[in-house]
Amino acid sequence: MYTDGKIYMGLAEGGRVDMALNMSNRHGLIAGASGTGKTITMKVMAEAFSDAGVPVFLCDVKGDVSGLAMPGKANEGMEERIDRFGIREGFRYCGYPVCFWDIYQKKGHPVRATVSDMGPELLSGILGLTPAQQGVLNILFRIADDKGLLLIDLKDLRAVLNFVSEHRTEYAATYGNISAQSVGGILRALLPLENQGGDLFFGEPDLDILDWMRRDADGRGMVNILHSVELVRSPILYASFLLWMMAELFERLPEAGDLDRPKLVFFFDEAHMLFADAPKALVAKIEQMVKLIRSKGVGIYFVTQNPADIPDSVLAQLSNRVQHALRAYTPGEQKAVRAAAQSFRANPAFKTEDVIMELGVGEALTSFLDEKGVPGMVQHTAVICPQSFMGPVEESVRTACMAADGMGKYDKFVDNESAYEVLQEQAKRDEEQARLDAERAQLEKERAEFEKQKAKEEEAARKKKEKEAEAAARKREREEEARERRKEKDAERRRNQIERTLLNTGAQVLKRGLFKTLFK
Repeated sequence: MYTDGKIYMGLAEGGRVDMALNMSNRHGLIAGASGTGKTITMKVMAEAFSDAGVPVFLCDVKGDVSGLAMPGKANEGMEERIDRFGIREGFRYCGYPVCFWDIYQKKGHPVRATVSDMGPELLSGILGLTPAQQGVLNILFRIADDKGLLLIDLKDLRAVLNFVSEHRTEYAATYGNISAQSVGGILRALLPLENQGGDLFFGEPDLDILDWMRRDADGRGMVNILHSVELVRSPILYASFLLWMMAELFERLPEAGDLDRPKLVFFFDEAHMLFADAPKALVAKIEQMVKLIRSKGVGIYFVTQNPADIPDSVLAQLSNRVQHALRAYTPGEQKAVRAAAQSFRANPAFKTEDVIMELGVGEALTSFLDEKGVPGMVQHTAVICPQSFMGPVEESVRTACMAADGMGKYDKFVDNESAYEVLQEQAKRDEEQARLDAERAQLEKERAEFEKQKAKEEEAARKKKEKEAEAAARKREREEEARERRKEKDAERRRNQIERTLLNTGAQVLKRGLFKTLFK
């Protein structure tokens, strides 16, 4: 509840317990065992921030935070608590301006980011890549930038990975070695993210983070609720979203310094999922974000069952603490209770370690920074009741809120031309070129074979002609020889005939001469 310029959190033995609005960007922690009232505390804070004109973001992991959109309902218990906290005069049951979001696009407007927005560093941490694989991913992003390939969704990332792998020898001299093993490792690491719904988170239209920093007509901050019932069962995607969101805010918002109120406050429920089995590099990145984002005027509140779920390096940045009851049945749990108690500034009125295990539902140990940034002593606090409905929102109210919040521009998925389409088109062109080259090569081969066959046929025809010519020549020679022989024979016959004639003539002459001689 926001009153007198402060966030009224509840009552302690010393009186009213407030959280200074100007110190609420120093981050905070809401911890406690299941069923001890963490969600109620988160709702109380969210309502107060909204009333103070501060936009809020919450993860709704059980579905009951959505009731912020509806007025609370009076009952005997609520009325008794209203009287107990002395807020009858200023208290009113009311709903808050709520904008519903859902990465899975079922209970709210889609939340999308592009792969380029995530960047290689965050993506490497989320996927748990080795240094070698992270180096290859950095090369991939650089090549994509140099070639004008937009990395929007996961199919773009896969397409560029395959493209770079196929051409790695060409890029090695310019960008460094790109091993097939590293590319394969990155592709394998993408599978869990895809299986958990990464294809829904990465895409367009991508969220403009400034759309979460709106106020309604009455000046109340918009309460952005991310439906996370399914999302918390997908730890990689949940971590991806939270890290992207912090990085986006850090990049988009200018330095703000000390403000009288935050620009935006986030509540990360089931925060242990952000750190479970997280690599050191990823934890270091989260710690860096938490440290630096304060100067942008953004407050982050982690909600988890046990403070031990949060790494010490991050826990040290959380100055506003609300600790609900913890149970200690094992030595490990007892150690965690002692650690939680020691994180508070001691109160001489009670022993913090004992009280933590004795707290009832709706009670908490609280310690907030005062307006000068000094941590207050731990207080045994009864947390104030929320003004909105304590339960899931009615679907008709959800639908009405979504229709009136002006965020319908995100509802329709847009598949703009990006790396996947460009490379697909390039692959088609390459395939067509390869087909044309193959056809050209086939035509060249067929032409060569035709020319070869033609030459062969021409050679055969030439040889045939030569043979025919030789045969004709031989025939002519034989005919000439035959003619010569006939001539010779004819000449021989004529000579013989002449000789016979001459002999006959000579004989006759001789005979006549003899006769003349004899008969002279």
